[in-house]
Amino acid sequence: MPFPDSPRVIYNKNPLTEVICQLTFPAILRIDKESPSEYQEKLREDYPFFVEQQGANLKLNFPKEFAEVIGNALPIRSGRAIYQFLSSDKKWKITLTRESLAISTVSYKSWEEFKQHFEKPLSVFIEEYKPAFFSRIGLRYVDIINKSKLNLQDVSWSELLKPSIAGELSDSNIAERITHCVNQLTISLDDEGGVILLNHGLFDDNSNESEKFAYLIDSDFSTEQKTEVQNAIERLDYFNKYSGRLFRWCITEKLHDALEPQSL
Repeated sequence: MPFPDSPRVIYNKNPLTEVICQLTFPAILRIDKESPSEYQEKLREDYPFFVEQQGANLKLNFPKEFAEVIGNALPIRSGRAIYQFLSSDKKWKITLTRESLAISTVSYKSWEEFKQHFEKPLSVFIEEYKPAFFSRIGLRYVDIINKSKLNLQDVSWSELLKPSIAGELSDSNIAERITHCVNQLTISLDDEGGVILLNHGLFDDNSNESEKFAYLIDSDFSTEQKTEVQNAIERLDYFNKYSGRLFRWCITEKLHDALEPQSL
């Protein structure tokens, strides 16, 4: 398996800006034709807000300039009904379409908490709509590293990122003059069709006045192999295990320590 084993941690200064899980299945036309009233009723206590859209792609919380290069939407076909169920603080969101069920959060703390938020919407969905199987399972982590938030303004990116990730930023001749870079690679994860689409790079962070540039690490774990409904959580557990290893593979000990890890 790629990436060395590493202890599981929770970062006190968590760089995660969004985590998204999406399960895709053969189209269920009833979801388009009928409002999901029964589904909502069973979730309404935890997800009281409801939004219905038509034909829009669902955007992620990517920096604009980065999104233009690598794409900034969940794979949902336009022209379909999109139903969203939001938590009372609007930090958690369930998205249902005729071909997919997704959960996303901008307040990720741990995998155990994430699963707890998703298990009920998933089990209610299976009970209500009885999908034949899942044709794609995806788990995506979007990290944004801003040096000023970690008191690392005077530290070079080459000291915070492993050489295999830092690339051109390791070259002292040009590093300070680089204003934008985007890298993309696809990594095979296993023999069962699992892959990682890794996008990473430097971008102009207009939202932060104290530090002009930030670094994005976007890791999208997925499989398009047919997965039985009852095996979905097991597959997601597998992706989560390697997400931590991938992030540690990207960063140096200096950055790891600056994020203030706590062992699980």
